[in-house]
Amino acid sequence: MDIFRKKSINPSSKSELSKNLKLKDLILLGIGAVIGTGIFVVTGTAAADYAGPAATLSFLVAAIVVIASGFSFAEFSSRIPITGGPYGYLSVVFGEFSGWMAGWFLICEYLLAVSSVASGWSSYFQGFLTSVGIHLPHALTAGYNAKNGTYIDLVAAIIVLFITVWVTQEAKKALSLNNIMVWVKFGVIALFIVVGLFFIEPGNWKPYVPFGVSGIFDGAALVFFAFLGFDAIAMAAEEVENPKRDIPRGIIGSILIATTLYVIVTVILTGMVPYTKLGVGDPVAFAMRFVGLENVGTILSIGAIFTLLTVTISMLYSLVRLIYAISKDGLLPSFLSKIDKKRRTPVTATYVTGMIALFFAAAFPINLLAELTNITALACLVMMSLGVIRLRKIMGEPTTGEYRMPFVPVLPLISAAACAFLMTRLTSATWIVFSITIVIGVAIYFLYGYRNSHLNQKD
Repeated sequence: MDIFRKKSINPSSKSELSKNLKLKDLILLGIGAVIGTGIFVVTGTAAADYAGPAATLSFLVAAIVVIASGFSFAEFSSRIPITGGPYGYLSVVFGEFSGWMAGWFLICEYLLAVSSVASGWSSYFQGFLTSVGIHLPHALTAGYNAKNGTYIDLVAAIIVLFITVWVTQEAKKALSLNNIMVWVKFGVIALFIVVGLFFIEPGNWKPYVPFGVSGIFDGAALVFFAFLGFDAIAMAAEEVENPKRDIPRGIIGSILIATTLYVIVTVILTGMVPYTKLGVGDPVAFAMRFVGLENVGTILSIGAIFTLLTVTISMLYSLVRLIYAISKDGLLPSFLSKIDKKRRTPVTATYVTGMIALFFAAAFPINLLAELTNITALACLVMMSLGVIRLRKIMGEPTTGEYRMPFVPVLPLISAAACAFLMTRLTSATWIVFSITIVIGVAIYFLYGYRNSHLNQKD
């Protein structure tokens, strides 16, 4: 049994997918995936429960870790421009089993992210319905929690169903809604920043570090969730006109833009409202209502309702491309790599993935989904950081036109250690579920993937 057999790179192979995405599409895809729940939901939780006004530092700590990881993604995507992202990259440098585990972690990350963002979207939408006098039956307002009397998040289920149907469209068309909503998102955030600047009370920033330094790091482990999605860009490699040039630029560009906006919004948010009052589901809109600007708060709520759609579109789009890539290599059932001849999209994988995401979105509470998303993402980033060191050993230094991660191997090792450290800040319950996830992933590989892999057939 050879679990270290490696995937070969065949850049000349013809793709069945449409190849029409440009740098602008990639940056908007990344921003659409990254900026959403982080700004509209997680900012308040980070300040109220973890770091206080120092939540700004939590975002900076998480950003440093993400940027370091982004460098490794950029070099991989430039030198190995194949679909599947970390699954494909690590299959080339470490072998099939490592690639599968990275892919499995990513499947869990994207699946949980789609579901958790849909739950966050549901909170904003239900808040809007309440403001106009419409109330859903309590049992249908959130995931299963018998003590609270909730069983299904109906709104989250409906939105996942809509996004699933939309993502079956041809890539350029499917991402067109995302691109439009990203610009709306920028407008909503700009409105909050411009108006909020006039209502900052410096006294709200004191004490600045109420939970101590450990609170900053605990907050960083939580808000790391806010940066997830930049790797979605790497999933689009097979549909990009110039992947070697544009994917690295898209990854780094989207991370830098997201970091800037997160820091500015958190500074203003904690300046407008005492951090103890920010433990709400819609902190950005709540801040405007807190200072008496009900109409502005309503506009922000409506903007959040529309723009959170971009996260679910970007994440589901990327998840489907990942499953398509793994299925095409035989590690998942072949019907998942079936391409719609008219739209040239993996339509079967889209429907299957969407139905699973719908189940999680409807049945599970958002806080559990967010932590599980974080730990699977961090595990994948540890593997990617170590993988770029191995990439240099087997393929040498990057050539002209290829992206070069700085300070290899020192920076990748620091990045891997930082990701591992943030994993230790998560709860024991999260670690237990993560361990179960690993067992399931290993079982799928040895019971199905290894035998059906196309590399096994070659052997």
